[in-house]
Amino acid sequence: MDAREPLDPQSARETGDADDRESPYGLLRRGQDLMRGRHFAQAAIVLERAARMEPSKGSILEALGRASYNAGDHARAAEVFAELLEVDPSAHYAHYALGQSLKQVGRIDEARTHLRIAVALAPGSRLYASALRRIGGEGATLVVEGGAPGIAGEGAGGAARARPAADAGDPEEPSAGAGPDAPYPPTGPDEGDPF
Repeated sequence: MDAREPLDPQSARETGDADDRESPYGLLRRGQDLMRGRHFAQAAIVLERAARMEPSKGSILEALGRASYNAGDHARAAEVFAELLEVDPSAHYAHYALGQSLKQVGRIDEARTHLRIAVALAPGSRLYASALRRIGGEGATLVVEGGAPGIAGEGAGGAARARPAADAGDPEEPSAGAGPDAPYPPTGPDEGDPF
């Protein structure tokens, strides 16, 4: 027996010596490390294993969706983000990501629906409003009335108070280093770094 190998799994957990590389958490961490290194296809493989072990774990599904999208597998990304929405239907980031994924596979009407939901769930997000505006969604303009951000839609007056969702600091603009179709930031949803 190898001296580094624990005698039993319970004692390994108690001493902290266990190599948890094959646990769902360990696989998630490995996948995240691979994504930080921009190895998206490899990350997707590792995260698929984690998702098989924990099929209802939102953090694993989100990471798998991001890795799949960034690896160019937009159809798989759409499937994963749809699964994530089954776990948490109110996850605005999942709606945004599903919308971006569906757009990439040509399902524009469905994409628009999910982008609208993302904007409705997170009305202050310039990222979501910008994505909706680019796909031709109505009401993709942020407005501030009484200090509260909202989305201007049909019949929502106050054009003088409206400002475009995208401005010089729009993280979706190519000048910011990310293409307009980028789904997720490597470290999670953040207004400054899409996908």
